[in-house]
Amino acid sequence: MNKDRMKGAIDEVVGSAKRKAGELTGDTKLQVEGMAQQMKGKVENAWGKTKDVVRDAIENTEVHVDARAKLGIKNSTPDTERNKRK
Repeated sequence: MNKDRMKGAIDEVVGSAKRKAGELTGDTKLQVEGMAQQMKGKVENAWGKTKDVVRDAIENTEVHVDARAKLGIKNSTPDTERNKRK
């Protein structure tokens, strides 16, 4: 979990509390602020998840490339395979 996801979770909880407090007191402005903060938290959380997925994909790719290099496997594409047969 990265800092964006943590900040997003906090904003969602605080925003929810504000919204509910606004509902209980009849304070429309507080309700709107709470809803906005909740949405901000959801966006931050989604951004954090996206960053995690990209980071994991990069790390897995690096491991794959490193493993191929250690094994001495050259990168081959269908074009290079086709050229070898000619």
